[in-house]
Amino acid sequence: MEVYTVTVATGTSEYSGTNNYIFVTLVGEKGESERTLLDNPGLDFCRGAVDQYKVTSHSPLGSLILVRLEKQRYWVEDNWFCRYVTVEPPGGDKVLTFPCYQWFVGDVKVEMREGTAKTLKDDSVLQLLMHRKTELQERQRTYRFNNNTKTKCIDAKTEADLPQDARFENEKRSDFEYSLQYALLELSLKKLAIRFGKSWNDLDDFKRIFWKLKSPIAEYCMEHWKEDWLFGYQCLNGSNPRMIQRCKKLPEKFPVIPDMVQRSMPPRTNLEKELKVGKSTIKYLSLRSVKALLWYNNSNLQICLPHYIFLAHAQLEQSPGQDSPIFLPKDPPLAWLLAKMWVRHSEFQVFQLLSHLLRTHLVVEVICVATLRQLPAVHPVYKLLAPHLRYTLEINCRGRTQLISPNGIFKRVVSTGGDGLLILAQREYKMLTYRSLQPHLDFADRGVSQLPKYFYKEHSLMLWEAIHSFVSGMVHLYYPSDKDVQEDLELQAWMRDISQEGFTELPSFGLHSTLCTRQELSTLLAVTIFTSTAQHAATNNGQFDWCAWVPNTPCTMRQPPPTDKEAVTMDMIMATLPDVSQSCVQMAITWHLGRAQPDAVSPPLLGFYEEHFSEGQALELIDKFRTELKEIESHILSQNEGLELQYLYLLPSRIENSITI
Repeated sequence: MEVYTVTVATGTSEYSGTNNYIFVTLVGEKGESERTLLDNPGLDFCRGAVDQYKVTSHSPLGSLILVRLEKQRYWVEDNWFCRYVTVEPPGGDKVLTFPCYQWFVGDVKVEMREGTAKTLKDDSVLQLLMHRKTELQERQRTYRFNNNTKTKCIDAKTEADLPQDARFENEKRSDFEYSLQYALLELSLKKLAIRFGKSWNDLDDFKRIFWKLKSPIAEYCMEHWKEDWLFGYQCLNGSNPRMIQRCKKLPEKFPVIPDMVQRSMPPRTNLEKELKVGKSTIKYLSLRSVKALLWYNNSNLQICLPHYIFLAHAQLEQSPGQDSPIFLPKDPPLAWLLAKMWVRHSEFQVFQLLSHLLRTHLVVEVICVATLRQLPAVHPVYKLLAPHLRYTLEINCRGRTQLISPNGIFKRVVSTGGDGLLILAQREYKMLTYRSLQPHLDFADRGVSQLPKYFYKEHSLMLWEAIHSFVSGMVHLYYPSDKDVQEDLELQAWMRDISQEGFTELPSFGLHSTLCTRQELSTLLAVTIFTSTAQHAATNNGQFDWCAWVPNTPCTMRQPPPTDKEAVTMDMIMATLPDVSQSCVQMAITWHLGRAQPDAVSPPLLGFYEEHFSEGQALELIDKFRTELKEIESHILSQNEGLELQYLYLLPSRIENSITI
């Protein structure tokens, strides 16, 4: 008789434990152990428990292949989350780890394999090959793309339709549902004697909703938001920092005559010459002079307010004409202020719907669904991506039902809510390219690679290089040659799911349906990790800072754009800006979404890798990556020392390792 020492680790989150029956069976090349009940129900498997048991076999099992866990009801159903199982064979042989990290719901049987990452060709044992196949068949029945939407997503009407393994943990769910209600309560009930649905009386009235929910940058913005330099700075390092691009010629629909522009430019400069010169144009877009007019933001908005921002000129309608004046800094102060509000209002729509929702949440969701459908848990690419896909499906489902649904928050308080939101998102979705998701190419294509004081660009590139280097090392570890990539059938099926299912509506997306080289695989993995970590942090984490002071970035405008510069009054501005109710919701939702998450993993950006990888070489690469991130952290902190307005959104210690909000 052989005796094995089995250790079972229960999850650490709330309600992870169970009082149901848990059985274990060890499966080896030569046979199976006794089906063993692990002690008495109700005494073990409490939250965070790591319990040890003895399992016997009447005959030698040979090399262990699988560990089979079964849960059966004891009086009432009680779900259980298992982290891992370790097995110490008789004779003091090497302890084997079998990762699990999944929920047991109902009377279920789950088989787990030892944690070493393996591609399909690494498996030769028939039982292990069948295990891979069965796992994927079950996942493909569980996770499906919704083919009835233009932007591909998980086939789930609400988060309740998701399997338990894709859901928030209880603490996360409770915090998510409580925090928004808390914010609204703080703003609307505790200290504010205000009437909802009414306009504010003057700009200072917006300070009344700064009672408790505030941040240093939000307060700085409140004090300086009227200043042109801060207006320009937000195009570089605000909540929507990747829209700015080099202006090579004046847009045809923006009839700015040279004399009009020249009066707003630095002395002794010539517009036509500056537009033709390359690097010489860059120096003027600095905090010393944001009126150089040489860079513009171009966005077509469904609400008929396309805008070209020259940092010192704004046109609020698409068609030039007498009723669509071009606003200049030398115009009446209130007219110029209202024009900038309209630009920032347009930026709110673009930032929330396109830069944030579409280019991070929805892009990563496609890869998340494909990964769950086509890669078994033992696959090295699954192990690499799993930490960066955590919670993404639920937060996206909640976003679709609570934010952008026909009855959602955006419908009530955001200009593009309703049909306009869908049209705008679909239009931008068709223009999405794989190339634009790669930051080093995106910055070059937008002509901003040499732009100074562009902290978002500098920090993004540092993180991209670190991520790409780490991913390349992992790819080369598990794929000795390009041929190994080409012959990995599971990997190729994953690639087809991404390109032909997930991005099938994008013929110009630029992603092939097959992977031919390790470089191609490394780039795609780096794009996925960068998008779900750094890019999401850059667009999500600063939204409260820049949107909490409502006049700086209004969620909606209640009056049409001004057509007469001389007619703009403060009463017109207050009638245009969001009312009391809309302002409170804007501040509450941007705080709710942009705040630091209480369940943030540690270390950020690297969390959970050790749960999936156990091989020495892989752990060395993870440690090297961690060291590089610490160096980036030190550089960013040093760069920000003494700055009145700091840019810390891409500080590695503040970047979540997945899209969880």
